[in-house]
Amino acid sequence: MRSGILVVAAVAAAWGPIDARAQDGEALYRRQCATCHATQAGQNKIGPTMAGIAGSKSAGVPGFEFSDAMKGANLTWTDDTLAKYIADPKGTVPGTKMVYAGMKNPDDVKAVVDYLKTLK
Repeated sequence: MRSGILVVAAVAAAWGPIDARAQDGEALYRRQCATCHATQAGQNKIGPTMAGIAGSKSAGVPGFEFSDAMKGANLTWTDDTLAKYIADPKGTVPGTKMVYAGMKNPDDVKAVVDYLKTLK
């Protein structure tokens, strides 16, 4: 029984920081991203919705008119590609319509990526 408790504790410890980062990421998202990006599926704003973005293909959000650069980027939004794009949109996809200069703090970027992964 004791080993089962240790396994549960280890899993909780491993997942706890991710949940906390996602909560921090939500606050950052609301301050820096929500003006242009909705979190509800099918609800595009100036930018495409972020609902279901994690694991999807770039320029794949229905009903949003993406730049030719984003259409040609052929990215899959993994943790790494999301982080790279959030940190430097124009450097990652030159010609993107996104005007955001980028999030420079790597911990903040990771928190936002963790939050985006919670959006379905």
